[in-house]
Amino acid sequence: MNDRVPRLPPLNALRVFHAVMRYRSFRKAADELFVSPQAVSQQIKLLEDTLGIMLFDRKGRMVDPTEQAILLAHFVQAGFDEFAEGVRRVTKTGHRNRINVNASPYFATRYLMDRLEQFRTTMPGVVLQLTTMVEIPDFGRDDIDVSVQWGFGEWAEFDQTLLVRDPKIICCAPALAHRVRKPEDLLSMTLLHPVLATNLWQKVLRHLDLQDIEAKGDVQFQDAATMRRATLAGMGMGLVSAIDAIDDLRQGRLIAPLGIDALSTMKEEDIPGFYLVVPRGYRRVKTIAAFCDWIKGEDWSAMLRREMVTDDIPYTI
Repeated sequence: MNDRVPRLPPLNALRVFHAVMRYRSFRKAADELFVSPQAVSQQIKLLEDTLGIMLFDRKGRMVDPTEQAILLAHFVQAGFDEFAEGVRRVTKTGHRNRINVNASPYFATRYLMDRLEQFRTTMPGVVLQLTTMVEIPDFGRDDIDVSVQWGFGEWAEFDQTLLVRDPKIICCAPALAHRVRKPEDLLSMTLLHPVLATNLWQKVLRHLDLQDIEAKGDVQFQDAATMRRATLAGMGMGLVSAIDAIDDLRQGRLIAPLGIDALSTMKEEDIPGFYLVVPRGYRRVKTIAAFCDWIKGEDWSAMLRREMVTDDIPYTI
């Protein structure tokens, strides 16, 4: 199998091809590029020879693109769009007053929203745009400067800093609680999984000394809020974030049949968390550096410590 990267054609030939595809005419493309129609024809011929395919059917002054040309045009257009975006970004770097932040929906609603005004106070005049994509963004394509991601810190290609752990509590609806008296009972239950960490239950079962044992079945959910709602609805056993679980346990909406502290001694590397993720080099931009310094300086675990006072919770039946 040949995995070699194909030799790219000259950029100027692609630029000419891009113009011809828009106008379907060598002459009109030549007018835009301030060259002669013969020069355009030569560049197209060079591109065809380099690729080893025919790109256009010549019909007098008009040309019809072949199927291969139409396919190639989509990628060439995307390439020039990326060039334009790169130029836009680097030319605005020095005086940029906007920062585009993506955050896990859970972190945004539970942690970030109440404190964003503090950042705006430290950086008056900076426009902050917040999006809430669950999966890690394509920083260039999505125009994102920094992201707060839920997971286990597995983004080695970026700079990353743990902001706060997201400990879980094994919960279920009250109607299911009588079926789970000991850890082994989990194996007969439907387990509700987060899509971003389908191995989280395996880590939990290992912690409970249930190693190399397959559970009965599972259902996967894209985000924490949906999985919590499924747990409340009695779909199965959920690994609910401690802050939410404590509130639901107090109100009697959920039960922690194995106890609130069943996972309290899990290895730190097996506990997910929220991480600040930044492409290397982005911190050279003043506004991005300021946001990173601010968010890393906040004590995000304070709310978790406050909520984990659980003496008043009737968590079992």
